[in-house]
Amino acid sequence: MTDPTPASADADASDLPRHIAIVMDGNGRWAQRRGRPRTFGHRAGAKTVRLCVRLCLERHIPALTLFAFSSENWKRPREEVGALMSLFMRSLDREVDELHEHGVRLRFIGERADLSPAIRKRMELGERRTAANTALQLTVAISYGGRWDIAQAARQLAQEAAAGRLDPAAIDEAAVAQRMALAELPPPDLFIRTGGDRRISNFLLWQLAYAELWFTDTLWPDFSATDMQHALDDFARRERRFGLTGAQCASGRSLRG
Repeated sequence: MTDPTPASADADASDLPRHIAIVMDGNGRWAQRRGRPRTFGHRAGAKTVRLCVRLCLERHIPALTLFAFSSENWKRPREEVGALMSLFMRSLDREVDELHEHGVRLRFIGERADLSPAIRKRMELGERRTAANTALQLTVAISYGGRWDIAQAARQLAQEAAAGRLDPAAIDEAAVAQRMALAELPPPDLFIRTGGDRRISNFLLWQLAYAELWFTDTLWPDFSATDMQHALDDFARRERRFGLTGAQCASGRSLRG
């Protein structure tokens, strides 16, 4: 990762998302088109992760969440899962120091009990090492599913209610949101999926309620700074109404101006 450069002088921060969430799809197909094993594509995709982190730092985008391994991915061939876990562990060993140098806070969400003790230890070390950093909040979803996330929030609420610490009548959307995996962050404004599929695949089901969705046929290892800029430009052109009418949004903008 090279040192981040300032965003261009004419960039309007109000047109940028505060939080980008990405499904990094297409590594396996990228490798197969080159006659290589799928694991070759996963290694190539790691370079694109570094690119996206650098771009977010350059543009002062506060939060980036990456879908690295879903709860459903455990059903893939054992050899591929093993290779992915090995790659993930090597990446942690290699990248944490550089992320820390650039002020990136690293966090993980997902069912950690499914991961090996060695991986969990490295995750915890990376989180502790970068805990005070503020330049970018980088969250990696591993062994994660949106339904799991909602279920674990519901379980927390049920346990608190059963213990008498919470009145069930007080459970509202805010109470659920406070117990979701990304409770500390603003909801994603922009969702990006590479690889050609048009679905969110059980990723951040609660948090993506009002995200702008952007899809590209580009496979993840080929995703470039130009692709990211296309996504950001498209985001800047969209009118985000959050249930209001266009006239109400325009009125609100004029009052703020």
